[in-house]
Amino acid sequence: MSFILAGVSLHSAAHFFYQGGFFMVPLALCSTISLTVIVLRGLALRRDIVMPPVIEREVEGIQPGDEDAANRLAKLVRYDRSTLGRIVQVGLNHLNWPKSENLEAVQTRARHEIVRLETGIFILEVIVGIAPLLGLLGAVSGLMSVFAAFGADVSAQDPHGIAKGISEALSTTIVGLAIAIPSLIAYSYFTKKIETMAAEMESLVAELLTKCYYHLAHHTPAASAGRMESYAPPEPEPLEGPLA
Repeated sequence: MSFILAGVSLHSAAHFFYQGGFFMVPLALCSTISLTVIVLRGLALRRDIVMPPVIEREVEGIQPGDEDAANRLAKLVRYDRSTLGRIVQVGLNHLNWPKSENLEAVQTRARHEIVRLETGIFILEVIVGIAPLLGLLGAVSGLMSVFAAFGADVSAQDPHGIAKGISEALSTTIVGLAIAIPSLIAYSYFTKKIETMAAEMESLVAELLTKCYYHLAHHTPAASAGRMESYAPPEPEPLEGPLA
């Protein structure tokens, strides 16, 4: 019984696709591309992949002045290929730079990583725009054929036939909207998810650099004082002459 129902459903779908005409082909292509992008981006944008919990815990657990934890984190992210791992690695590799320059390097790397996360999402935006237009174009083309046939044969004034032709012409519009709506939902969801993870990664890295530079600032005052003493101005010489 299930095989019979499956055969009937398949036949109905094939008939629905056939009555849509040529414009069903690009719509089917849009549907396939949209589904592929949604699946691939859904797998790539998992939080555990972008922001591994082990790295997140290490960053949050570092205390100011804890060199062992910082070294442990540096070893952890050295060969890590996640987005958070690469950003943290840039910050740790440039601790000998001034804090402002290190932050700039981290922000540059973060922008590059966000672009990588957004790879392919623009395709969903394009499909959201063109799928309804293709459906509308197919409907208009079908209506033109219906009314052209109606005008060519004056005797063919069957309202049932006209209604059937119009309903078949509107099938492409239905398919176009059915493709655009899930694509729009997926695009909005992925965009919001990337924004949220970007904000969280920015907060984590800023916290990490604050702890690292706090440690450096509290371990270099003696060296700074030594440099200031070495560059102390010479004692003024006594004045000579009538003003002495």
